[in-house]
Amino acid sequence: MPMPVETLHACLAEAFPDAEIVIDDLAGDGDHYRARIVSAAFQGLPRIRQHQLVYAALKGRMGGELHALALETSAPAKGD
Repeated sequence: MPMPVETLHACLAEAFPDAEIVIDDLAGDGDHYRARIVSAAFQGLPRIRQHQLVYAALKGRMGGELHALALETSAPAKGD
């Protein structure tokens, strides 16, 4: 069963309350998304650790309800 974009956004917003989150449904099927997440939680972390935090926020839904998630993660630019 696909994951509604609202559910995906809620999971991410709960884990990263300060984040700017933009989600695109890449195939129109609720199974293939791209998420752009800008959060202070990513400050100073390597990209792999940033993505691990995102996967942890999905609480095991990746690979089940959610088939594919392309991630673009970053910390806010200094001064933002």
